[in-house]
Amino acid sequence: MVDLSLEILALLAAAAFLAGFVDSIAGGGGLITIPALLLAGLPPVDALGTNKLQGLFGTGAATLTYARKGQVDLRKQAPAALLSLAGGAAGALLASVLPGEWLHIALPFVLVAIALYFALKPNMDDVDRAERMTPFVFGAAIVPAIGFYDGVFGPGTGSFFMLAFVSLAGYGLLKATAHTKLLNFASNIGSFAAFALVGAVFWKIGLLMGVAQILGARVGAGLAVRKGARIIKPLLVVTCVALAVRLLADPAHPLRVMLGL
Repeated sequence: MVDLSLEILALLAAAAFLAGFVDSIAGGGGLITIPALLLAGLPPVDALGTNKLQGLFGTGAATLTYARKGQVDLRKQAPAALLSLAGGAAGALLASVLPGEWLHIALPFVLVAIALYFALKPNMDDVDRAERMTPFVFGAAIVPAIGFYDGVFGPGTGSFFMLAFVSLAGYGLLKATAHTKLLNFASNIGSFAAFALVGAVFWKIGLLMGVAQILGARVGAGLAVRKGARIIKPLLVVTCVALAVRLLADPAHPLRVMLGL
């Protein structure tokens, strides 16, 4: 067990609150919490597992807040949530045997492309548009695929769900955000279960951060419901770009290693 001072625990709680706030609106909370856990001295695998534990509280609280506000029907979306959960579990279990370097290389550029899509696409608001894919095909193919990605790798999962809901399901930004939180919560359950099975979780730290996540997520989700696209769109763009920069800034990023940077 890593021995942490009260000051470090307080900073981890503050990071979790901020992550819960940002993640409930635009995703990308791991951009804040994973570096915080690593700086606190947790081994990388344990940091990922503990991050999944504390993240469950944030995505769960955000999902319930959106549901209470009438933005997502939990019963109607239960089948899609189960498929997302299964995808997350499968991805986490197979993560150790699947090649992941190409994901590390491509992801920053994909995130920038997503940011540009939301920044430049006209009429990006809370009004639903025509769907380009039937709900059955979307739930059976797109949802478990993104859930699987969350288990295998993780960063940007919320952005991918948002892009899919807006561009394929025709959802407005607020509705897409609400449904993203539900499916992200489900995929987190699956991937967390896999980490827990191998003992890669610091429970006390994760539970402490989870309480702070709940508070941040409830504040963020409430703000998103009140402000809608006016806050979701800019925060989503900023989060995607920040996550891309954070990934490329990592000295261990495969692209930097290949280029000798």
